[in-house]
Amino acid sequence: MSKYGPLAAHLRKAGRDFVPLTFDQIEGIVGAKLPASAFKHRAWWSNNPSNSTITHAWLDAGYRTADVDMPGRRLVFRKAAPASGNRRGGNLRQEPEAFVPGGAGFFSRIFGALKGTVTLEPGTDLTSPTGEKWGAGR
Repeated sequence: MSKYGPLAAHLRKAGRDFVPLTFDQIEGIVGAKLPASAFKHRAWWSNNPSNSTITHAWLDAGYRTADVDMPGRRLVFRKAAPASGNRRGGNLRQEPEAFVPGGAGFFSRIFGALKGTVTLEPGTDLTSPTGEKWGAGR
C-alpha cells in the first residue's frame, strides 16, 4: 500500500458525497506529516493526476478536492462522477453543477477566487467618475 493508501481507504469507506477533513485529520489518517508545500501552496491540493502521489489517492477513491481553505487548513473531498473511458490516474470529470451558474458552490468559487487581492480605502465610491475623459491626451 502506498503512503497515502489509507486516505483512499478512508474515503472509500466513508461512501458519502462529500467528506470534509482538516489537514491534521489527513495526517492522522495517513500516519505521517504532510509536506510543507501542502500548507503553503493551494496547487498541492489540485486534482491534476500528475501533481503528486496523494492526488492519486483521492482520485482513485472517486473523489475530487473542493473548497480548499488554506488559512483554515481544511478542505472537502467531493464524490466525482467517472468520465467516459478508463484512462490512468483515476480520470474523473468535474460535476456539471460546479460550472452552472446557481449550482452548488458556483458563486463561492467565482467570487472567492479573488478574495483578498484588492483593498479599497474606506469611503471609496466605485461608481463615481474619475474625472478623466476617455481618450484625453491623445
